[in-house]
Amino acid sequence: MMEKKKLRGEERRTKLLHILQTSTQPVTGSELSQMTNVSRQVIVGDITLLKARNEPIIATSQGYMFLPVESTKKPERIIACQHDPSRTQEELFLLVDIGVTVKDVKIEHPVYGDLTASIMVSSRKEVQQFLSRVSATNASFLSELTSGIHLHTVSAATENLLEEAEVALRDAGILVD
Repeated sequence: MMEKKKLRGEERRTKLLHILQTSTQPVTGSELSQMTNVSRQVIVGDITLLKARNEPIIATSQGYMFLPVESTKKPERIIACQHDPSRTQEELFLLVDIGVTVKDVKIEHPVYGDLTASIMVSSRKEVQQFLSRVSATNASFLSELTSGIHLHTVSAATENLLEEAEVALRDAGILVD
């Protein structure tokens, strides 16, 4: 039986970058480690090195993504929300159903300052995958550290969709004005 060749250093990082640049979906660290025959921890280090070279790679709850700078950037804004954890699905569904991408969640922690986590959901399926991972790992939402108060960076094809999203969140009693 032939053993798979481990890719070394720069060759491996070049391959990782190519995989992420050509993927239309997030790629997990485990998948990348299988493709390059190294441990997931080596992949984490490689991704850190690529980010240090200003490669636009983000870690989402679904895996790593390459986000090239767009020549026509979509409108985006930061919205403030407050709700208990039981309304997270409702909040995210309201946004993605309108056509909004929820890029991240941010809180202001009294000790650590601003904490930001990438979410990157733009469909009900992605929301369900995100919530399944939270549930499967028994993780807490960042907003649980701040009595439900949190910020989201959201983007959409038009400003009108962002306005519509704010109205929907306000009507649901989630938006903080």
